[in-house]
Amino acid sequence: MSSRGLLIIAISVALCLTSCAKQETTRYTVEQFTDTVTLFGGSFSHDEERLLFSSDESGIFNAYAIPVTGGEAAQLTHSTDEAVLALSYFPNDDRFLYMSDTKGNEIYHIYVRNEDSTVTDLTPDEGARSEYYGWSRDETSFFYGSNKRDQRSTDVYIMDIDTFTPRMIYLNDAGYFFGGISDNMRYMVFSKPITNRDSDMYLYDRETGEVKNITAHDGEINFRPLEFSLDNKSLYYLSDENSEFTYLKRYDIDSGQSTTVETAEWDIAYAYLSYNGKYRVSAINNDARTELRIMDTETDLPVELGEMPVGIITRAAFSKSEKLMRFSVNDSRSPNDLYVYNLDTREYRKLTDSMNPEIDRNDLVDPEIVRYTSFDGLEIPALLYKPHDASPQNKVPALVYVPGGPGGQSRVGYIWQLQYLINHGYAVLAVNNRGCSGYGKTFNRLDDMKHGEDDLEDCVAGKDLLISTGFVDEEKIAIFGGSYGGYMVLAALAFRPDVFAAGVDIFGISNWLRTLSNIPPWWEAQRMALYKEMGNPETDEEYLRRISPLFHAENIAKPLMVLQGANDPRVLRAESDEIVAAVEANGVPVEYLIFEDEGHGFMKKENEIEAQRSIREFLDLHLKGIVAQESEE
Repeated sequence: MSSRGLLIIAISVALCLTSCAKQETTRYTVEQFTDTVTLFGGSFSHDEERLLFSSDESGIFNAYAIPVTGGEAAQLTHSTDEAVLALSYFPNDDRFLYMSDTKGNEIYHIYVRNEDSTVTDLTPDEGARSEYYGWSRDETSFFYGSNKRDQRSTDVYIMDIDTFTPRMIYLNDAGYFFGGISDNMRYMVFSKPITNRDSDMYLYDRETGEVKNITAHDGEINFRPLEFSLDNKSLYYLSDENSEFTYLKRYDIDSGQSTTVETAEWDIAYAYLSYNGKYRVSAINNDARTELRIMDTETDLPVELGEMPVGIITRAAFSKSEKLMRFSVNDSRSPNDLYVYNLDTREYRKLTDSMNPEIDRNDLVDPEIVRYTSFDGLEIPALLYKPHDASPQNKVPALVYVPGGPGGQSRVGYIWQLQYLINHGYAVLAVNNRGCSGYGKTFNRLDDMKHGEDDLEDCVAGKDLLISTGFVDEEKIAIFGGSYGGYMVLAALAFRPDVFAAGVDIFGISNWLRTLSNIPPWWEAQRMALYKEMGNPETDEEYLRRISPLFHAENIAKPLMVLQGANDPRVLRAESDEIVAAVEANGVPVEYLIFEDEGHGFMKKENEIEAQRSIREFLDLHLKGIVAQESEE
């Protein structure tokens, strides 16, 4: 796209957003934003009368149940220290499974909460990490993975729910990822990454003991198993073979032949069948928005649902009887809420109201999906958020927000952390730099062995887009992000030190040599795939040193804020300790927050409040010249 094309896009976006500006905006505190509830899940109870889900209403995630007919949600667990992530009700009673780790260390255990409210750790092996895989069709047991035998390998187990006795059913010494098991328990499917763009699927026949590569191929093709058919004769999977985008296929076990089931003009992110196979649900990643499709498998026609709530509908799942469907709805100005749809009456019911009633959603902002041209002519997609009071006459500071990954995506949806900053006068450009997912496999691989280089230039070009809107103060543009986005913050300040006015790094990598040498042991199966994209610390030391901000910290001259979870198993605390010390040695303003009871992300509201308030105060100081007050205005 030409620079003239970029200017036209920028001007049109600026005019559209300015014309729609809300004249009076109420400013909300960080506490008001965190009083909005975050929830996820929705397992139907055996009698289909309740939904089990996780919510942070108590200040940390706990398990709750709510009637499908509406009413008050009942809190079922009362943890104050560790997040409770609800998994599933038992098939025929009111017990349920959940998982928890310890202070964010990602070493999850699976627990059962009994009907008398007592709790039992079903995977108590010290230092072992467990993963829940689902229920057996006969409803007498569930499947899970554990690395208790070898921290580098996740073996497959089955656990009887009468005795809670585990039994290994597959010793995984080949570095596979579990993909599913057939209802008759004869077949298992696994995936094995070669690179992040290339993988294979392996079918294990438990009767013959044969493990067969069913996707032998040339070139880079990704294959991702989903589930077996109800008749145990075929396997549904996703692939990008001969396509820029992933689509749904079915593999016939007897013939070894595959057929295409469903395609889209974007990636099909996931697909699954309802319990008795009447419906097929698929989700399309349509230009950073989730588009849900529900098909009747007998007619292969879309299910006519009639009137549905306004917003982005996601996470649909059917009850065992297939008479009810639960789903979530959100948009950029409203958080996730749970709904239930009755397929007999064709009516839906809203079960939760997550938004803090003190917040008027009209004070929040919808993003515009924009595209701009990077340094080499590549078109970069992004989400542009404009504060209501921004205009050419009232220019505002701005932030370039970089997603995690590598390979993450900035998506349309409710992100209260962004809305909080926008509400206080910051424009935000959420970029999807080269290497992000959702825009085809060619775009996704453009950052391979170019991290902190070409993808960084996409972020720099994002600053130019912000300036071209006319409502952003070009001297007051910062960069921020978490995880890989945090790395990009450090890379920007180290490698393009004159571009951004400040940076906020949340759990970001400063030294790729150390990070890639100390990946968690349970990531062993994807170690080589990660090395092929990012670099091998044993053979690519020069390159990794070149792209690691720690070794170029003397260049950092702009204010930096760093946030770190003390128990982060992915980005070790040393990553942040050392970059902070190095930048402080430059005499540059640095603020450093360490959260002793968090890992790679936040699970506790009190920590999120401290983090987001501190981020805003840091940005206010260095972009607006405002010294933090004891209370928010």
